[in-house]
Amino acid sequence: MSNLKSQIRVAILGYGNIGRAAEEAINAAPDMELAGIFHHNDCLDCIDADVVLLCTPTREVQKFATVLAARGICTVDSFDIHGQIWNLRENLDAVCTANKSVSIISAGWDPGSDSMVRALLMAMAPKGITYTNFGPGRSMGHSVAAKAIQGVKNALSMTIPLGTGVHRRMVYIELEEGADFKTVEAAILADDYFAHDETHVIPVESVDALNNVAHGVNLVRSGVSGETHNQRFEFNMTINNPALTGQVMVSCARAAIRMKECGEWGAKTMIELRPIDLLPGTKESLIKALV
Repeated sequence: MSNLKSQIRVAILGYGNIGRAAEEAINAAPDMELAGIFHHNDCLDCIDADVVLLCTPTREVQKFATVLAARGICTVDSFDIHGQIWNLRENLDAVCTANKSVSIISAGWDPGSDSMVRALLMAMAPKGITYTNFGPGRSMGHSVAAKAIQGVKNALSMTIPLGTGVHRRMVYIELEEGADFKTVEAAILADDYFAHDETHVIPVESVDALNNVAHGVNLVRSGVSGETHNQRFEFNMTINNPALTGQVMVSCARAAIRMKECGEWGAKTMIELRPIDLLPGTKESLIKALV
């Protein structure tokens, strides 16, 4: 870790809420510098950076990561469709390995840092049940998915926790002129982002009047340590959604460079990372401070 280059050059692809938050996190990092901000329609060949943060809609992650990995550039994304993460990892792993690059996928807070918490809780109580309760708050991925539906001008998807890992989605939409609400509603309800939860679609005059980027999570695991029952662990946080996502991605950019310099190429999820690689500083200073 002490041999890591002094300044990591980090570029941002996509400049919405997460991209702006990531820029702030890069500027605050002692070992990073901003290598540029690029938009979705920019030529990827012009990006010159050690690692690129893909602050793009989830469904565009694979195409951008594939092109950049083929150039030997590391990437970090916040891909958030849980059921498709393994396939994304498999597809990117081959490209990264062949071109000596690293792609850290699903590096937000859930999936992402929450995934690491769930793994730790499972290690503490191998037998048991974990409930992940999101919100109440705005889901950026769900909001982007709803906004992409034909006939939707703007959208806000709020996640309401019902307990034991069950959620309600409240989707507020502004319609394009002439769009049919029932047609739009049916398309949203059929989308994979919403098809597995109780979802209500509500037309409004202004999404901006409702917008709030606050979010949170409550993780609860009850289980067994060895042969001892009644072990219970709880993790809570209340957050600004884009700010935490951007920060986690920036920390993962550091880990990606460390892995690349060690020859550990390929695509990785956050539970496969060494936590110490997420942090600035030497191994000695971090162990003395944290252990």
